[in-house]
Amino acid sequence: MQAFLKGGASSSKGASTSKAQLQKQEEALASKPWVEKYRPKCVDDVAHQDEVVAVLRKSLTGADLPNLLFYGPPGTGKTSTILALSRELFGFQLMKERVLELNSSDERGINVIREKVKNFAQLTANSLREDGKKCPPYKIIILDEADSMTKAAQEALRRTMEKSSKTTRFCLICNYVTRIIPPIISRCSQFRFKSLSTEDQKKRLWMVCEKEGVKISQDAMSCLVKCSEGDLRKAMTYLQTAHRLKGAEGIDEKDVLEIKMVVPDDIIKSLIRSCASNSHDKVQESVDYIISEGHSAAKIISQLHDEVLTLSSLNDLQKSVVMEKIAIVDKCLSDGADEYLQLMALATTLQRQIAL
Repeated sequence: MQAFLKGGASSSKGASTSKAQLQKQEEALASKPWVEKYRPKCVDDVAHQDEVVAVLRKSLTGADLPNLLFYGPPGTGKTSTILALSRELFGFQLMKERVLELNSSDERGINVIREKVKNFAQLTANSLREDGKKCPPYKIIILDEADSMTKAAQEALRRTMEKSSKTTRFCLICNYVTRIIPPIISRCSQFRFKSLSTEDQKKRLWMVCEKEGVKISQDAMSCLVKCSEGDLRKAMTYLQTAHRLKGAEGIDEKDVLEIKMVVPDDIIKSLIRSCASNSHDKVQESVDYIISEGHSAAKIISQLHDEVLTLSSLNDLQKSVVMEKIAIVDKCLSDGADEYLQLMALATTLQRQIAL
């Protein structure tokens, strides 16, 4: 009888433990950034990269996987694609042993290639997954931001790729393929990731909004996609930030612009009007207001650039003079120059060109 009671107690204890573990998993999932929470789990979930998905799907049917080179703008799914492929090839548990992910912007020296990469590439791989399915006889090394690697590290990697070709596949991920040395490029199959279309971004963002209970207007969604410039990761981060700030109130276009730190159009147009007034005091007053409001000078010149391009009061020669000054001011700001002085210098240049 006591043994029976003990067994019942242990089974109830096991049930409560499993419930506690499930609750912890749910809490951990709820606290995850949406970028990670809604990262594609399989290759077919990758959006707007049909050519890449079509080629990689063949490797899931038994075809051998070559060394890969993914390049393209940020936030287009390069890292998500190779992680989803690895998850489908190896399974969730075995993926931890068979995939080595390194960020080359932090670890980009030749010692990393000689030690971490070389040692991992020399390890043998099992042929069975935890679910009993056959597993590819190779490992995958992911080198994210590979365009930050030093030239010496890339040259050392070239030899490592040749020696470990039987047991290891490499996936290099970068934004600028021109920064990868030609011998590395020739050893990889290249895939260009395109910026996501407006429709694909909206489709994925509306799906997230539905699952997370986010209230957002159509105008705000269009503004969110426009501000992200094809970067889905950036758009999803803005969406989560806006939702945490507004909650049940709902997100409108103004909220998106505030989170993106976009300078309101009326401030930019007011600055242009003050330059057209031919009054130095009004120009100074506009610049003082911009600085007092805490707007970034870099944002001001970026948006002013777009406005100047459409100004009908300036001819092409005058616009080129203003654009040259914008480039000089941008360089000065990156070197740490005073924002107020640089904005005044740009505004007076624009004032002189309008007065001509």
